[in-house]
Amino acid sequence: MPRVRKILRLLLCGVLGGLVLAAAALPLAIAGGGAAKAGGDMWTSLPTQLATPLPAQTSYVYANDGKTLITTFYDENRHDVPLDQVANVLRQAVVAAEDTRFYHHHGVDTRGVLRAFVSNSRGRAQQGASTLTMQYVRNVMKNDPDLTPQQHLDALADTPDRKLREMRYARAIEKQLTKQQILERYLNIAYFGAGAYGIASAAQTYFGKAPADLTLPEAALLAGLLQSPDVDNPITGDRATALQRRAYTLDAMAKMHVITAEAATAAQHEELRLTQTRLPNDCASVAPEHNDWGFFCDYFRQWWNSRPEFGTTPTERDERLRTGGYTIVTSLDPGVQAAALSQSLGVYGYDRARSLPIAVVTPGTGRVQALAVNRHFSLEANPPEHPQYPNTVNQLVAGGADVAGYQAGSTFKMFTMLAALDSGRPLNTSFNAPARLPTIWPGSAGASCGGRWCPANDTPSWMDGVRTMWTGFGRSVNTYFVWLEEQVGLRRVIDMAQQLGIKFRDEHDAGLATKDEWGSFTLGTSSTTPLDLANAYAAVAAGGLYCEPLPVLSVTGPDGRPVNAANPQCRQVVDPDVAAAATDAARCPVGRGSAYGKCDGGTAEAVSGILGGRPVAGKTGSSENNATETFVGFTPQVAAAGIAANADNPNDYVGGGVSSSVNQAVAQTMVAALRGQSAQGFPAPSRARALGST
Repeated sequence: MPRVRKILRLLLCGVLGGLVLAAAALPLAIAGGGAAKAGGDMWTSLPTQLATPLPAQTSYVYANDGKTLITTFYDENRHDVPLDQVANVLRQAVVAAEDTRFYHHHGVDTRGVLRAFVSNSRGRAQQGASTLTMQYVRNVMKNDPDLTPQQHLDALADTPDRKLREMRYARAIEKQLTKQQILERYLNIAYFGAGAYGIASAAQTYFGKAPADLTLPEAALLAGLLQSPDVDNPITGDRATALQRRAYTLDAMAKMHVITAEAATAAQHEELRLTQTRLPNDCASVAPEHNDWGFFCDYFRQWWNSRPEFGTTPTERDERLRTGGYTIVTSLDPGVQAAALSQSLGVYGYDRARSLPIAVVTPGTGRVQALAVNRHFSLEANPPEHPQYPNTVNQLVAGGADVAGYQAGSTFKMFTMLAALDSGRPLNTSFNAPARLPTIWPGSAGASCGGRWCPANDTPSWMDGVRTMWTGFGRSVNTYFVWLEEQVGLRRVIDMAQQLGIKFRDEHDAGLATKDEWGSFTLGTSSTTPLDLANAYAAVAAGGLYCEPLPVLSVTGPDGRPVNAANPQCRQVVDPDVAAAATDAARCPVGRGSAYGKCDGGTAEAVSGILGGRPVAGKTGSSENNATETFVGFTPQVAAAGIAANADNPNDYVGGGVSSSVNQAVAQTMVAALRGQSAQGFPAPSRARALGST
């Protein structure tokens, strides 16, 4: 009886072996038009994604040098590399571990199929018969974003239908791609465990190096993980099993004669040394020593999610960032960022409820060099006694989400001056500014004269009297600029601010901006952000050329092609001569004489000395009761703004005593941004624009 059973088993194996060979030949019949419809119509032709796969890839975000990594974004930690950047020993190890006949079959290894069937039918350890090409097919199909959930399940189901599909597609692929192309694509899509997709991420995750630098023991370990990456990997799985799989791979390499038996033995005895390196993911994962970069990163992400080049909805754009494999070189200057953070911390430490957010922008491009504040961009819990700081992910510098900004006081007088100049009024437009001015707008308690709003000057003895735009701006005379706002018309002033990028994020402000009752607008009662303010003044510095704030220098797709979203988006919104005239008046507050010698006192005269006497302009701003203190400064090459405030408690007034510290902090930040650049002057305004027809 045992002998009879053995004969029957061999006969059965022969019959079944013939069936297996027939199955292996089936792809040829299908390719020739035999059209078996296993699984539906989608399987009757080769899916295009197999020839041009689009697996999820990591996007890398760098500082302006293109080398300093800020963070990465990914759903799957994957970054494709060409085969010539993968160590040859790794290529050999993968072939030895997974498909020793890779270079001899045409996508389906009929010998392997028969061997596996016989072994499995005899009850031995289960063997697979999938070639590298078939594994590549399976990986592509399970990662295809266009498949339905059911089709994803079908792509992984352990059924004859799935095997037949893989065989057919593998044969078709081998007709279109070379073995080297198939191996490259397989290595870039395969999962190696511990969150590492593709060989580049695997080499970095396990050994902290590029795939070109892998040694024989390292290559054998990684190749051994492919069979069961989650269970066998030495980081989150079983270290002993990982070493067993390494030994198996080394033995297989020796049997293939790609290494010697001696080399295999030596590698097996080498100690496993892991250098675990996990890429940051998202803005809250920026390296702890640079977590202040998180505020810039967060703004970059806001910008990305607003750009139509990356999708039709914010959700789609965010998904592209996490899966698209982009290389992004931002405009963040680490040196300027460090200087801005140091200056902010010099005014308020991490342990203070008050903050000093500072933004730095390049005129003429809108590129953002720095966004700093005395906070850690972090999701870590805060102490119970002050739950809002020092850790936060609120965008305190650029605004957004629930952050509308802060009142910037008299810095908004710039928009009134520009509107007046644009209407044809010259800089020497004079008015005898009183200590208090009844206006055309209705008043409220505390600022009402007979029912009309009547603002007052902060220091009457220094501000009252006959003023021009030069002296009114230099000494920050409230009643002069409210009068000028009345002459020009409130609508023109608000429109000018909006043309220069001032946004009304606060719902109350947005409502007031549509009416003609916001007389206090010129005194900066609208919420704004340091970034909006710096960029608005940058447009003045650039001769009236407004550029949307831009956090990138370049964006490159996974195919190496640039994306034009990185190009500055600029438009001329103010006549260059009007901008030159406004700049001439803006030299008065910072202690620089105007081109016509018309300055007479300023609120931040120390700034000129801090910048070493180079041409500079700017403006201070204090909101009511000195709740906030602001300074914005600019040269032809840089614009910067800082606002001292308590973002969590607007009733905590910072006080006027911090004003000089804010001025100095912003000015010193500008010094850092200008280091190595020669001084440039401002163009003088025309005589007509400055002095009128006289």
